[in-house]
Amino acid sequence: MISISCLFPASWHFSVSSQVLPRLLVPFIRQLILIGLVICLIGLIYLLFVGGKGRTSWTREENHFHRHLARVTDVDATDTSNPNLNYGLVVDCGSSGSRVFVYCWPRHNGNPHELLDIRQMRDQHRKPVVMKIKPGISELAKTPEKASDYIYPLLSFATQHIPKHKHQETPLYILCTAGMRILPESQQEALLEDLRTDIPVHFNFLFSDSHVEVITGKQEGVYAWIGINFVLGRFDHVNTDRDAVVEVNVPGSDQQEALTRKRTTGVLDMGGVSTQIAYEVPKTVSFASPLQEEVAKNLLAEFNLGCDAHRTEHVYRVYVSTFLGFGGNAARQRYEESLIRNTYAQNMLSGQHVGETADSPVPDPCLPTDLQDEIGPSTQKLHLRGTGDFDQCRQILQPYLNRTNDTQTSLNGIYQPAIDYNNSQFYGFSEFYYCMEDVLRMGGDYNASSYTHAAKSYCATQWKTLRQRFDSGLYASHADLHRLKYQCFKSAWMYEVLHSGFSFPTNYKNLKTALLVYDKEVQWTLGAILYRTRFLPLRDIQQETLKGFHSHWRHSFSFVNNHYLFLACFFIVFLSIMLYLLRLRRIHRRAAQRYSPSSVPWLEDGLGSPTIPINL
Repeated sequence: MISISCLFPASWHFSVSSQVLPRLLVPFIRQLILIGLVICLIGLIYLLFVGGKGRTSWTREENHFHRHLARVTDVDATDTSNPNLNYGLVVDCGSSGSRVFVYCWPRHNGNPHELLDIRQMRDQHRKPVVMKIKPGISELAKTPEKASDYIYPLLSFATQHIPKHKHQETPLYILCTAGMRILPESQQEALLEDLRTDIPVHFNFLFSDSHVEVITGKQEGVYAWIGINFVLGRFDHVNTDRDAVVEVNVPGSDQQEALTRKRTTGVLDMGGVSTQIAYEVPKTVSFASPLQEEVAKNLLAEFNLGCDAHRTEHVYRVYVSTFLGFGGNAARQRYEESLIRNTYAQNMLSGQHVGETADSPVPDPCLPTDLQDEIGPSTQKLHLRGTGDFDQCRQILQPYLNRTNDTQTSLNGIYQPAIDYNNSQFYGFSEFYYCMEDVLRMGGDYNASSYTHAAKSYCATQWKTLRQRFDSGLYASHADLHRLKYQCFKSAWMYEVLHSGFSFPTNYKNLKTALLVYDKEVQWTLGAILYRTRFLPLRDIQQETLKGFHSHWRHSFSFVNNHYLFLACFFIVFLSIMLYLLRLRRIHRRAAQRYSPSSVPWLEDGLGSPTIPINL
């Protein structure tokens, strides 16, 4: 008889007869070995797929998600005590005023596939760190020596928010736009030279001569495109399984196969004076003539957002075109000037006086029904009365698009590369949003059929009824009487620019009109600093590479502690059990040989067991 007992973890005891044990022990050992092998196999599979590659994939996807979520919902005050936080300044010198934007970003993670995680700095009240002054810097054209004094309040404001020990490593960019572009080059240079000379004397920011310039409309459009796509997360090319993708022939690359990456979004922006379009051209374009190719070079921007010139995953080819005179207000002005010209010319030929008094107004289908309006200078006043015909208004406005019969052209006969409407997305800003939301209250996803139905209904409504609705607060809070009067015209103009000018099909479903992106105003300055600081991660990448070499053994040891150490302990316990059982089997065999039937005759004779002396 063999007895086995244990007092831990719980008291238990059992006995097995020496005759039964050999029959039970062998199959028991076989089952243990089989179960042990199965458990080992499952453990190895777990380590290889879940603990290693799969776990890394999940972690990487989760990190990207949280980074993107933090970027779009970032409303917390910036922690200026964080030593790993970097800062940057962009001054937008516009036509009506100048604004300074303060940005910040954590230390780059050392992954060359990722861009800097730039965000707008927020003060202790969680407000964006922005300051604006008026008028525009172009007003100092005749007194360029005052340029640095003009910009001084903006930079002083920035110094109060950025830690002093960070000033010398904080890049400062002063970028001038439309107001400066219209000045003669000599006046531009005089203003810029005063900034280059005086700013380094008073401020310790990272500032060089190339950090102040007048940027082109093309550059401004590219920066706006970069900023919006960055906030939307379209430059994160890891884990694209759940996102819309596009095949791209990378500009300047020798690779024959197309690169598959996240689909970027195009931008439509209609202001009061101009209209702009910007979108990625993923495929290599062909030109109808050498002249068209020459024109296209001025409209296509090819750039690398990544820090490594040899990597092509962040190389983009973007089409940008700005159309002066095609904004909502400028188009209305052109329309009214033409109406005055044509009406007075017709009156002279016919001897009539149509439109010269309120009793004989000129019918205008682009104004709401029965709206009375006066246009033109005091010496040439023209009286109008709205007839509210949306379709007729559209037809009248088509010649103002200046379309040509040339292929691959848009507004004003300007070259436009083909758009893959089946695999594209666009965001419409400014007038594209105001036309849909302020009065029609349908901003967001654009649907041509719903939009035209709402616009027709608005145009056909009596002006008296529209005023009553306005006084009752049924329209957007920022809608005013000017919007109410010219909503019909601007609705028709926006529709024609989109569908006749840019040739978007009427069944296009991927246009979203918006005022903000993730409830934040995305300025072109974000794209500017993202592009101009693209080489900064190189230092962090090199440091991470060196750190990786020195700490490789530590990571390996950590992995052993977390995974292989557990597996080794499992094998030790398993082998201990096996050795213990085998030892029991050997003891049983020796006992069986000692008391075999040939050496114990009293068993065969059926006698009682002999008396065995016991020594205590």
